[in-house]
Amino acid sequence: MADCALAIHTENVTVTELVGVYHANGGILGEAAYVIGKVFGRAHCSLCDVTHSPIRRKASWDAFVADCGIPFRLLHLNELDSDLSRAVDGRSPVVLGRSNGEWVRVLEPDDIDAVHGDVAQFEGSLAKRLAAL
Repeated sequence: MADCALAIHTENVTVTELVGVYHANGGILGEAAYVIGKVFGRAHCSLCDVTHSPIRRKASWDAFVADCGIPFRLLHLNELDSDLSRAVDGRSPVVLGRSNGEWVRVLEPDDIDAVHGDVAQFEGSLAKRLAAL
């Protein structure tokens, strides 16, 4: 992937961390429930589609995170602390940014859906939204 350092500082906002929150629970039971739900058409997480192929995490995702210039964590719904849970507010998947000690919503579920699992499109959307903060 080309140089993908994100614009993380604007005139008014500095984002020091990004967190992507899956629309699924983690752990063995959460992962199993998601896979079964996906197979039967009852579960979908567009952030999962961005970060993972049907078998494993995408190499293009790993390259993006390594080069993006800001720490980027991925969490499941059952892994959120109280501050992150409040910021998610029941609307996931989502990408949150830490700015001035507060979590701000950077990419909404519809934004993530719109990239159709493509890491490069995700990167472009994220960079555009960060520049607009």
